[in-house]
Amino acid sequence: MPIKYEHAQDIQIRVDEIARILFPHVKLDSVVCLRSHGSTSRGTIARCHTLGKAMQLGLGRKGFYLIEVISKRFDKMSEIDQIKTLIHELMHIPKSFGGGFRHHDFVCEKNIEVEYLRFINIKYPAIFIGEEPKERGW
Repeated sequence: MPIKYEHAQDIQIRVDEIARILFPHVKLDSVVCLRSHGSTSRGTIARCHTLGKAMQLGLGRKGFYLIEVISKRFDKMSEIDQIKTLIHELMHIPKSFGGGFRHHDFVCEKNIEVEYLRFINIKYPAIFIGEEPKERGW
């Protein structure tokens, strides 16, 4: 069965919110979110794709990124893990927004956790006054 793709408006809304809060360099009009069905990849939850330099030149446009969530894995995850996964994918987008990627030496569990806690503390500031955020099912 071939992979099927659909626009994921629910993911787009979440990615836009996370990017506005944590990654202001991300140009929201140049990031699209898709949900895929039928992928046979092993263990992949989501992927970040980009438009390479040659394609950018040929199309006469700057950086463009696509975040794909693989439905059979992503949709079963807790909301916290989904947020962390989306943060992970957004962290791959460099500040230059030029079509390249930040690699896993930067996009690692430690940095994802730092950004997740920052996101939660900014989004829900009154909840965490004087305490560390706890695992909650937002």
